[in-house]
Amino acid sequence: MSQSWAVITGASSGLGVGFARHLAGLGVGVVLAARSADKLERVADDIRRDFGVPAQVTPVDLTDRAARAEFADSLAGLDVAYLVNNAGFGTISPFVEIEPDRLSREMELNMVALTELTRASVPGMVDRGRGAIINVASNAAFQPIPTMAVYAATKAYVLRFTIALWEELKPTGVRALAICPGPTETEFFAAAGNDDALRNRRTVDQVMRTTFDALAKHRPFVVDGPQNRLQAFATRFAPASVQAALAKYVVTQ
Repeated sequence: MSQSWAVITGASSGLGVGFARHLAGLGVGVVLAARSADKLERVADDIRRDFGVPAQVTPVDLTDRAARAEFADSLAGLDVAYLVNNAGFGTISPFVEIEPDRLSREMELNMVALTELTRASVPGMVDRGRGAIINVASNAAFQPIPTMAVYAATKAYVLRFTIALWEELKPTGVRALAICPGPTETEFFAAAGNDDALRNRRTVDQVMRTTFDALAKHRPFVVDGPQNRLQAFATRFAPASVQAALAKYVVTQ
């Protein structure tokens, strides 16, 4: 029997490490992708030692189209049981102050890379009649967020894309799930430029439990944490202008 693999992007820290360790615990090999080779090697060493499964390291900048295409091609020969599109970043700043190149990279990574890697992996899953796509969206997907305008918009794309994919794939045996975490204890806020924002954060382990419980139930998306679920639900009843004003207040406090 061929080796099954879980491919995890953004696997050098935070949720990416959580996904890699959880899936290694299921006995599948892991393909770890991120920019930092050193960090990936440390994660891979820990996984080999703790779980005894193969762990491949692929240093790649997924905002680089040529590098991304080469990485996608490398997946063609693998039995990909899980694809976790976790790589992404945000920016906390007024839109007019953000460097255009950073905005382009944010959109390229959060939306385009996720879509292309999904397209590269799904045909093999459909042929085998099994597999799962896990796309990391965000609680930000449910409302416009001033000072995080681009990030929230990209995560709205991830959520809607995944729900549509879930419906398309239902007859095939392949699952698709968008996990929508709220603030989580990762390096996200430091990378986004404001590590003091939204201090009431969930843990990586909590997000993992939420994700895999929802995947087992074949749900199209799930919001992690009771407070975050309430917030996402409440956006259904507020005009967009009110959503934006409240979101700006929460982020800037």
